[in-house]
Amino acid sequence: MHTYALNARQLPLDDGWDVIVAGGGPAGCTAAIAAAREGARTLLIEATGSLGGSGTSALVPAWCPFSDKEKIIYRGLAEKVFTAAKEGLDHVKPAALDWVPINAERLKRVYDFLVAESGATVLFHTQLASVETDSRGAVTALLVANKAGLTALRAKIYIDCTGDADLCAWAGAEFHQGDDTGETQAATLCFTLANVDSYAYQHGGDLGWWNPQSPIHAIVDSGLYPEIPDKHLCCNLVGPGVVGFNAGHLWGVDNTNPASVSTALAQGRRLAETYCRALAAHAPAFANAFVASTGSVLGIRESRRITGDYVLTLDDYLDRRSFPDEICRNSYFIDLHQTKREHKNKLDEVQAATRFTHYTKGESHGIPYRCLTPLGLRNVLVAGRSISCERIVQGSVRVMPVCLAMGEAAGLAAALAARAPDNDVHAVSTGTLRERLREHGAYLPTLEHESTPTPAAVHLATS
Repeated sequence: MHTYALNARQLPLDDGWDVIVAGGGPAGCTAAIAAAREGARTLLIEATGSLGGSGTSALVPAWCPFSDKEKIIYRGLAEKVFTAAKEGLDHVKPAALDWVPINAERLKRVYDFLVAESGATVLFHTQLASVETDSRGAVTALLVANKAGLTALRAKIYIDCTGDADLCAWAGAEFHQGDDTGETQAATLCFTLANVDSYAYQHGGDLGWWNPQSPIHAIVDSGLYPEIPDKHLCCNLVGPGVVGFNAGHLWGVDNTNPASVSTALAQGRRLAETYCRALAAHAPAFANAFVASTGSVLGIRESRRITGDYVLTLDDYLDRRSFPDEICRNSYFIDLHQTKREHKNKLDEVQAATRFTHYTKGESHGIPYRCLTPLGLRNVLVAGRSISCERIVQGSVRVMPVCLAMGEAAGLAAALAARAPDNDVHAVSTGTLRERLREHGAYLPTLEHESTPTPAAVHLATS
């Protein structure tokens, strides 16, 4: 690629912030709320026109489980968001905790209200464009692009909730992406079908790929719809006559490559129409349905993962490990969707979903604060699917409930670091952080022989 030298010029600088959060998905929203709640002057920048990410712009139709099959474990702000979103769904039982449908428009308003109530400021349609750093491993400014042109933003602490670790990568932090070949999990463009016969849908049997009687098997096996790549299909009734779909795989999508994303979005919209036609022919409930909406952004399962002070491992997950500096618990199964190669080799969806043993009732593992602190960056935290972990474990920690919990911890830690003289996120007292999270309702079981680790002890444990 050719290069172009920019003309030297001055940019407007907005430096009145303690904390800036990049990305307004689930983790970004709770990070901004938690930081502002602690009194930090907090700015949340979001590239689209709404908050919520996967559950709103990407139209993911249901929450992954909020329970460990026994009790809710994603508490604090995560539970607050979940409860407020669920209250607007009359067809959902109030006690439901797992695979609860999402009304995307209601969820947008929930995030709007909670972020505004916290005192944080939001800038929509504001794209992170570049990151400025100094020789000490500190980010000194973010360059953003919006209708005001290019603007520089400065804070004491930055939180990367972009989902792709854009801020960290552009600041020079070490990261990994995909497997040994660079391949990442497949993307999906979610969509909604309207004018569905709700009675026929609710009484016509489960449409999910795990049901041998689901019409998706006949659809794919018929050979009449070659555009439909496989039998992956999940759906939820999100409102009267409206069904949300998480269906089909778009393989080979790199969410850090604009050309790749552009191609996948167009492909996904064509695919949604194909699903609509196929379901109309094979499922009576959809005889008169039409595509009401497709996600304005792709449903991305995987891209970059930072290298932090600690890398969460598969052994940590399998051992249900606890950590002295853990900031939340996680119980979601390791959800690695089949690759294109595995699909060609006849690995079906059931085999992919059960390749690792699922936790039983009451089981979970901890996520250490050190997974949120990128090596080499002094005043940056990460929350969401880009935390420091092995690729296999990312298949579990990438989903919305745990991202909400991680975001709250990152926001609170950012506020603590913003008060410190050196603004070093690695030096935050995890004892204080855990205590404050508990005060706000987080689920952090008392550990055996629990003591408050000093920042030095945390660093020694990773050396």
